[in-house]
Amino acid sequence: MRDRQNARPGTSALIVDDSPTIVAALRKMLNSAGYVTLEALTAEEGIEIARDLTPDIIFLDIVLPGMNGFAALRTLRRDPLTKDIPVIMISGNEQATEQFFGTRIGADDFMKKPFSRLEVFARIERLLDADMVPRRLAAATTHMEVTSVSNA
Repeated sequence: MRDRQNARPGTSALIVDDSPTIVAALRKMLNSAGYVTLEALTAEEGIEIARDLTPDIIFLDIVLPGMNGFAALRTLRRDPLTKDIPVIMISGNEQATEQFFGTRIGADDFMKKPFSRLEVFARIERLLDADMVPRRLAAATTHMEVTSVSNA
């Protein structure tokens, strides 16, 4: 089995979930691997933190009080400050899970609750670039196309 690739130390992760248990579990996993964690219990608070502190990656619950995760994701994708932050959606709700796969509204990945430490880091690893920084897969492709056109 190969070694897991970790994001560079100090990578910031925003956890947006209304369950203190989920927030604590993710915080513990991420902190143990050198991540700096930011936390929000509502989508509105999460969007504000994302705009102010531009984390390297966001874990966003779908089912939240007030604004739900889908609406929050749309808001993040429309904002120039947050549109390129990779977002991993999380949910334990079967309908929300089905809706996620039906819509694919700009999230970079999805995790179903309950999730394991192994799954959390496998999802992050899929989004790491050569510098071990989480990147949106679509954003990376667009950047490469622009670079190759300007070099032509």
